[in-house]
Amino acid sequence: MKKGVRSQSLQALKERRKQIDLIDQKLLFLLNRRLSIALEIGKIKKERREKIYNPKREDEILKRLNLKNRGPLKEEDLKKIFKKIMRVCRKSQIT
Repeated sequence: MKKGVRSQSLQALKERRKQIDLIDQKLLFLLNRRLSIALEIGKIKKERREKIYNPKREDEILKRLNLKNRGPLKEEDLKKIFKKIMRVCRKSQIT
């Protein structure tokens, strides 16, 4: 690989990494915001003596997200990611 091409590809790599870092910051903010709202929901459910875990609601969320997903994220991976997010939120509501 020539020096000029290598320099350009290194610059492109750095730029893409900056983009990823910015997206990660946004994701972190949104995940914390989601958890804060989930904690409020947990308090309401406790007051109403409702179960924290609602599999029907979680299935609805996964179906809705899958319908909106335009890729390249695969359905299987989308489900894994959001099941983990919901599990973390649910666990936080219990403790």
